[in-house]
Amino acid sequence: MGRQGLGALPREEAGELLVDAAVEVLAREGARGLTFRAVDAGAGVPVGTVSNYFTGRDDLLRQIDARLHQRLAPDLEVLGELMRAPKDRGLVTALMHDLMARVTGDRTGCLALLEMRLEATRRPELRASCTESVRADLEQGMEFHLSAGLPGWDETVAVLYLAMLGLVLEHRTLPDVLDGVLPGVGVPQGLVERIVTAVVPER
Repeated sequence: MGRQGLGALPREEAGELLVDAAVEVLAREGARGLTFRAVDAGAGVPVGTVSNYFTGRDDLLRQIDARLHQRLAPDLEVLGELMRAPKDRGLVTALMHDLMARVTGDRTGCLALLEMRLEATRRPELRASCTESVRADLEQGMEFHLSAGLPGWDETVAVLYLAMLGLVLEHRTLPDVLDGVLPGVGVPQGLVERIVTAVVPER
């Protein structure tokens, strides 16, 4: 970002760049290392800059939560292409592969999201905010699944969500745990297919 360029940007865009710098700090240092001074340093801006954009640490954490959901959200163009396929288990598998591609493609964002969940266990206000955003995502996923005519019901989506969350957690934190557990099954791609086959009905 640099010390010279931030002031020339619209406030909203500058704030977004600072939030992205905060995501980097959170993923690298954990919640205890997430200080305004650390974000200033990570963003390459003068000390005190972050305090001009956020009212406090809780405000910064809320902004990180919102930003992570943007960063890890599906690409609408990619989603549109995927949805041209028949509405069957194969399409669900493709959607889950896209999910894993987004998670593996934004390692920092994924680790920061996991750190946010841990921090939410210590901060009631953050827990309420994260619960609201994650539940909204889950309910939106259920609505999308049913309205698209994909096989299964709300319960299918809920179980699929839990299984994929477990896969993401292991793959991003202790990937060696999964190696060789199921001989001949690739990690994570092969496991994605196994999850979908086990959870989603053929029709």
